Amino acid sequence: MSNAPLMPMATAVWLVENTTLTFKQIADFCKLHEVEIQGIADGEVAKGIKAYNPIISGQLSREEIDLSSKDENRPLNIKSSDIEISNNEKKIKKYIPLSKRQDKPDSALWLIKHHNILKDSQIAKLVGITKNSVTSIRNKSYWNYNNLNPKDPVALNLFTQKDLVEAIEKAERRIKREKKEKEKQSKSNQVSL
Repeated sequence: MSNAPLMPMATAVWLVENTTLTFKQIADFCKLHEVEIQGIADGEVAKGIKAYNPIISGQLSREEIDLSSKDENRPLNIKSSDIEISNNEKKIKKYIPLSKRQDKPDSALWLIKHHNILKDSQIAKLVGITKNSVTSIRNKSYWNYNNLNPKDPVALNLFTQKDLVEAIEKAERRIKREKKEKEKQSKSNQVSL
């Protein structure tokens, strides 16, 4: 990955206008040619480019600029800040076009047939339809049941394979937990007899 600042030309414009750095220092920092920096100073290059302040964006500090301004041989050093990118943001409901909304009951039927351990509420949450609709599809009492064709919801891009795997694992954990509870219950019933 390049160590150039964000928007190098706009950053160079700001540095030329607001500092006493040499053209070489600015060129080295912005990964541009010295002649381009000379052109920016002369007003021939980067006409109409709005200056971008590297201090506000956190790429440079005022102290760094002052140190380099005093010593012509000292290069500007970009602040290295490791930005942590997390994928823990809230899930945003994805807009489903009208043409794909008819695929939701088909997807629910596919999930019922292929992953019958999933609860109706899990299927409803994955596919994006009501729990009552899923229950009626499972009971074959859905108003349009005869016209439903099972379709893979991952292939239809209603949700990801990861979401499906997580839902299946959750259902498997629930089944194990229920099985253990039944065993405990039957053991306690035998002991009490």
